[in-house]
Amino acid sequence: MIASDLINYMIPPLKLSDEIQKAILWMEELHSTELPVVEKGEFLGFINEDTILELNGALPRVADYNLQGVKCKVDQSQHYYDVIKACDNNGLSLVAVTDNVGTYLGVITLEDVIQAFAMTSSIKSHGGILVLSMKQIDYSLAEISRLIESDNGKILSSYLTDDPNDSSKVSLTIKINLEDLTRVQATLERFGYQIVAKFNNAPEAVDEQERMDILMKYLGI
Repeated sequence: MIASDLINYMIPPLKLSDEIQKAILWMEELHSTELPVVEKGEFLGFINEDTILELNGALPRVADYNLQGVKCKVDQSQHYYDVIKACDNNGLSLVAVTDNVGTYLGVITLEDVIQAFAMTSSIKSHGGILVLSMKQIDYSLAEISRLIESDNGKILSSYLTDDPNDSSKVSLTIKINLEDLTRVQATLERFGYQIVAKFNNAPEAVDEQERMDILMKYLGI
């Protein structure tokens, strides 16, 4: 799935000449703390609710306020993983989408991306999640997959992140098509892999909030 598939057309852009009260009203109606600002097809950044509140909305126009996240944008053809990365890098919940010449097309919300991710087969499929910690030099997805397959499991998806506490290590989050991960965990540990977290996916026993918590941990957000 690419960025153009996820554009949320319910969130309109503001212009620099718009009154700030219009921005406040739209934020309230849309339950959003940010709105895009666009002028003649060019994305200029986002106006943030906190910025408005700091000045008590005293300045009359959108142009009077500092905009944020001018680089918080992706090309329409980029993967939705890049949308998550842009949100994380800029600390915003909206990402602007532009075409191949830089013309503004719309925005994507982080919630839209999470919902799309949750609909992928790797998330919907029954199974469990393991988070492994290892030295970067020891990372081999092919080897880890071989060990898991030796216990009749298969990796449905994987997610690799740097270890924030040790630059020489990485954390690997993997979704496996087995609900009982006992044998897989034992095999991986026997070959020197450290398991730092385990999430068993039991759909009937997990409420919606727990599902979201598991998804957010899986995404590393």
